[in-house]
Amino acid sequence: MSEDFHAYVRGRAAALRRSAYLLCGDLHQADDLVQETLTTAYTRWFRVSRADNVDAYVQRILVHTFINERRRGWWKVLPLGASAPEASTATTGLEEREVLRAALSKLTPSQQAVLVLRFLCDQSVADVAKHLGYSEGAVKSQTHHALNAMRKKLGSDQSTLGRTTAVARLTSRGTR
Repeated sequence: MSEDFHAYVRGRAAALRRSAYLLCGDLHQADDLVQETLTTAYTRWFRVSRADNVDAYVQRILVHTFINERRRGWWKVLPLGASAPEASTATTGLEEREVLRAALSKLTPSQQAVLVLRFLCDQSVADVAKHLGYSEGAVKSQTHHALNAMRKKLGSDQSTLGRTTAVARLTSRGTR
């Protein structure tokens, strides 16, 4: 069992970290999410390894771990004496990502998961529904509501970023 699991981790850890980062927007939290996901997958490896699609199974664990962490609210807690990071004066690409990340972070965890899986991980409605255990109609509805909320939250920021940015593409794609 352990050799199969280690081979899986070696081959998929980077992709899991990318998905985790897209969900939470912080590299350290992404590493924590991946660690917790892989721990859960390891404890269930007998069942996970026999799934039709191991990647989809582990991705589902990752998304559920993210949603559960957001429900707990620990992501808001700063260590004693720590302060929130200062806003950086970075390039336009980084600025666009920060605007998108800030708008995403104000959505519910399930709306964040739906948008990240649909548009940033480029998964179909059926795949997202399967990952999250929702119906396809629920995924479409969550996507619709999340995109409307993003449009409202971005407001004038969206027009200043231009139509070629990830933010504009994300909020203009609709629910297809």
